[in-house]
Amino acid sequence: MDNSTQQDLEGTAGRRTVLGALGAATLAATFSTVSPAHAAGRQRPPGQLIGPVAAPDVHAMTFNIRMESSEARPGQPDYWPERIPALQALLRLEQPTVLGVQEAEFHQLAAVTDALPATYRMVGYGREGGWQGEHCSIFYDGARLRLVSWNQFWLSDAIGVIGSRTWGNRIPRVVTWGRFADRATGREFVAANTHLDHESENARVRSARLMAEARTWFAGTPMILMGDFNASAAASSVYSILVGSETFRDTWRSAGNRLTPAYGTSPGYGMPAVGGRRIDWILGTDGIPARSTGINPFRHNGRWPSDHLPVQALLRL
Repeated sequence: MDNSTQQDLEGTAGRRTVLGALGAATLAATFSTVSPAHAAGRQRPPGQLIGPVAAPDVHAMTFNIRMESSEARPGQPDYWPERIPALQALLRLEQPTVLGVQEAEFHQLAAVTDALPATYRMVGYGREGGWQGEHCSIFYDGARLRLVSWNQFWLSDAIGVIGSRTWGNRIPRVVTWGRFADRATGREFVAANTHLDHESENARVRSARLMAEARTWFAGTPMILMGDFNASAAASSVYSILVGSETFRDTWRSAGNRLTPAYGTSPGYGMPAVGGRRIDWILGTDGIPARSTGINPFRHNGRWPSDHLPVQALLRL
């Protein structure tokens, strides 16, 4: 990437808002704050893995919420209207400080917004521009975090061109990022969210290289990279590029405390297998170490919220 392209991305980020792009003010309202349960010393609710946290901790969650399938019917595990209560029960329980979602279509974002406290805001466009296509949106607690800047780039040779795809992938792929300042401490960090291609190895490898380069755009600022990488942790070229080079650290491996077994993260509405493929990751850099992490096998009234499991990490900023 040349300097002018990078400056354009960073310069426009501060001027753009998701409200203007999507025309959805309900997705970005800001109201009163919610006190973290265990920060206040209260007992953790049943089923809660991490829950809301206070500064200087950051609770990050990545979750492929699974697009709505037109072929799914009532009673089937993939039927979106019947998955919504499970998704919302999970989010009400966990309230991550930053949440990266994948496969979210525009109409599905409201289900996420409605489940989170009214302090939460969202950034991210559809991968085909505006509201069209998958959103790799980032939700964040606006009472805890101040949005400094944000933008979105396409995983291609033309990162600023909406919908661009040049590496063999049939559908566009994006990275959404936000730079945040902790209102309590003033410390800043960057959170980035992505969903790599499920078919093209070349696209995944080229995407990983671009994301490793993107780390240099924010040199000196702690960074979280989360998403569905469609590649096995510790056994893929994507992982080697991002983690093997020590650009990022895998929070699952670096955290001092694992809250769950090492489940595969894409069980397809079945019981997750210990030792299964871990394709959903939360990666971090120096300056934002992981204290604990987990792969959450959450169900609500017997229903799975998605064919993926959410991955969560407690980080110290």
